[in-house]
This record gives sequence, C-alpha cells and structure tokens, in this order.
Amino acid sequence: MNSRLFRTKPMLDHTHQASDNNEMKRALSATNLTTLGIGAVIGAGIFVLTGQAAAQYAGPAIVISFLISGLACLFAGLCYAEFASMIPISGSAYTYAYSTLGEFIAWIIGWDLILEYLFAASTVSVGWSGYVVSFLKDFGINIPPQFTAAYSTVLVNIPDLGWKPITDQLTASLASSGVLIASLPHITAVLNLPAMFIVALITILLIIGIKESASFNNIMVMIKVFVIVLFIGIGFFFVHKANWHPFIPENTGVWGHFGWSGILRGSAVIFFAYIGFDAVSTAAQEAKNPQRDMPIGILGSLGISTILYILVAIVLTGIVSYTFLNVADPIAVGVNEMGAGLFWLRPIIKIAAIAGLSSVILVMMLGQPRIFYAMSKDGLLPAKFSKIHPRFKTPYYSTVITGVVALILAGILPINILGELVSIGTLLAFAIVCVGILVLRYKRPELKRPFKTPLVPLVPILGAGICLLQMYSLPFDTWLRLIIWMAIGIIIYFTYSIKNSKLVKNAKKV
Repeated sequence: MNSRLFRTKPMLDHTHQASDNNEMKRALSATNLTTLGIGAVIGAGIFVLTGQAAAQYAGPAIVISFLISGLACLFAGLCYAEFASMIPISGSAYTYAYSTLGEFIAWIIGWDLILEYLFAASTVSVGWSGYVVSFLKDFGINIPPQFTAAYSTVLVNIPDLGWKPITDQLTASLASSGVLIASLPHITAVLNLPAMFIVALITILLIIGIKESASFNNIMVMIKVFVIVLFIGIGFFFVHKANWHPFIPENTGVWGHFGWSGILRGSAVIFFAYIGFDAVSTAAQEAKNPQRDMPIGILGSLGISTILYILVAIVLTGIVSYTFLNVADPIAVGVNEMGAGLFWLRPIIKIAAIAGLSSVILVMMLGQPRIFYAMSKDGLLPAKFSKIHPRFKTPYYSTVITGVVALILAGILPINILGELVSIGTLLAFAIVCVGILVLRYKRPELKRPFKTPLVPLVPILGAGICLLQMYSLPFDTWLRLIIWMAIGIIIYFTYSIKNSKLVKNAKKV
C-alpha cells in the first residue's frame, strides 16, 4: 500500500502531456501571465484585509507583516518558477508534488488547492457585491436589500432554533467583507444577486476562451493599479507621522494580538492576499513559451504586488490611525480622512475595488478548473473534469462545475474566517512545493531545468520554514477546519481516486 501511495509520476509523462498535441490553446504571453498574477494578488487583500489585519493584529507594523509574507512568497516563488519551467502543464503544486513526493501527497495538495481557489472565488464575489451595491447607491440606484444579502441571513429571522450566535457571527463577518447589511436583522434575504451575477458572467467568459479572459483581466488590472498608485501618490501628502506611533503596539497579553506575535499572525492572515502567483502556474499549459514565460509571470507579479502592498500599508496607516481600520473599505476610509476636497476620489476607489475584485474572481475561477483538469487526467477525478470544449479549447465541464458551486456558495462564507482558512491552505501548498524542490534536486539532479532556484538548499528550506511558522501562528479553529476538510478529501481518495489512478493502473499492466 505504501508503495502505491507514494508512487511518483514519471517526468516523461508530463513531457508528453505538454507536447505539441496540447488540447488547450497556447495563447498567454509573459505579460498576460504577469497580469494574471497581479489580477489575483491585488484584490481583497489590499481593499479589505490590509486595514483589518492592521486593526486587529499588527498596527502600523502591518508593513513588517507584508515583508514577512513577501519574503516567504519570494522563496516559494523561486521554487515555483523552477517547477513551472520543468513541468509546463496545468495543475500547479498538485502536478509538482506528483513528480516528487508521490500520489497521495499530490492528492492532498490538489484537494487543498480546491479549498484555496473555489472557496476564495465565492467569498470574494460577496465583497464585489458589496462594493457594487455601495457604488450604485451613490448614484441613487438602490437594489432591494433582500436581493443583495447572503442567503444565510434568513436564519436571523428564526432565533427560536437556537442559531442566533451563528447568525450574529455570519452577519458580522459579511459586514467585514463589504456587504451592506445594516437592515439584515429585519429582512429575509432571498439571494445575493450581484454576487451570483459576477460569478455567472466570469464563468461564461472563461468558457469562451483563455485569450478573451486574459484580455478582460488586463483591463481590470490596469484600472486598479492606476487607482492604487493614485491613492499612494496623493496619500503621501496627508500622512501624519503620529499615526505610526507606536509602530509596534504593545501586546495585549493574548498571543497574536499586537506585539511581535501580532505581526506574525498578521503576516499569516494577509497571506490570503498572495495566492495570485500560484494561480499563474495553473495556466502553464496555455502559455506560449512556458519555460521562459512562467518564471517571468510568477516572479514579476509577486514583485510588483508586494511593492504596492507595502506602499499602501505605509500610506494608509499614516493617514488613519490603525484603530479605525477594522472596516470593509479601509482605502475609502483613508480617502475620507483626506478631506472633502478629495471626495471625488471615493467613487474612483470603489471602481478600482470592483475591478480589483473582478479580476481576483476571474483568476481564482480560471485556476480551479485547470487543477480539476490535471487531477482528472491522472484518473483521480472522473473523466468529465478533463473534457475540453471542441471550439473554445477550454475545460468547459470543470469550469461549469466550478461556476455552479461558486454561485451556490457566493455570499454564504464569511471572508474573515475563510481568509484564514484559505491562507493556511496556501501556506501548506507553498511549503510542499519548497520541499519538492529539495527532493527533486536530490533524486533527479540530471533533469533539465530552464530556470533554477538559486541558493539551494537555503532558499527552499527558508521558504518551507517561514510558511510553516506562519501556519503555526494561525488560530486553532483554522487548523480544525483544515483538518476536517482534509479528512473529507482523504475519504474520497481511498474510496474513489486510488482505485482509478492511471499511474497505478499502468503499473499493473507493466
């Protein structure tokens, strides 16, 4: 049994899968891949989590939290870049683990990535809904509250079942994700139509084609980066240095609430914001020249996004005291603090947030079907998940499945709890990729590596170590949710996947 669980997929199999007979259309340039990464990174993190993490965990020292997360991502990104240049096919960390650590670990990572992409997409769509509703309200367009609220809020009207503590938590969490829910205790929610609309629209766009999806993403990225740079440039003139003191607030006596432990927990929570460069690697099979373009896309998007995050954190905590940033729209709060003369910037910030969250949803929903595709090709999921549309050359079946599930989940899962859950899943994936580089360098030193991770073994060890340290700093509840999710995945693996694995079947034939 052990030999079956840890059997690795031969590199030659990956080479054949990435051959000229590639089923999916190669249409992405290095620029497209970089903007895909930026599209996923610059979103909920910068428009929501930056302020919340500063207010709850790190204070102005959230800047250090971003540096820690950015450093972990740099080390992991260098490892990703080596793998992506060697194995230029869909699947991301799942594929890399299959080649180095064995099928069972690959399944764990694949299941982990489902948590990362699918749940993140559905949750961010709620934030998108909140910003859209707020933006339309500024122009006198009011959508009835029952059609802009999460379906779960109907529980607010049935406290006799003993669910009120749960609904109170959900209501508070939804408020933190940007949903306008001031009147929710007095209404019965029907559907979050804006959230469902954006998920449906992006699902159709992803089915039509990768090139069209990338073009849409490029436009969204240009809008939000321009507005973020505008906020940074103007905001520097409104910084009050007194807001940076104390730079590291004194710990409250509880681990993770300010002080250095708060900085560490803050870095783990905001790691949710960095999952974009991982999404780049899921599109490897649609890159024009993956050996060259994948490292550029991964490292380029990571570098640009980290710089923007740090600058926004410095400016935002300088304009507004961190104690006032535990809100759904911290950037908008910063604009308000600049004075009435800059009120014109507020709707522009909302447009950028809408654009930013749109591109996050797109890249998350682009990545998930391609992970399904890779796992299906290996027999670990049913064959339908790897069906390619005859005209559009996209994995349409898995895209539809992703879209339908995201539609159902949209507006139900709270962003603050899910942000931590997605962060721990991402950190686990990154740590395994770093370990995979060490294993492959030791086992297969002769393999061709178009891009080589520098300073091995130091970089992979530091990458895995920092990721594991950040995982350790997350709350126990987050670990518990991860364990439950993984337990479900393990049950599926032993009841279906291991019996249908093509690697095991091919080994039996031999």
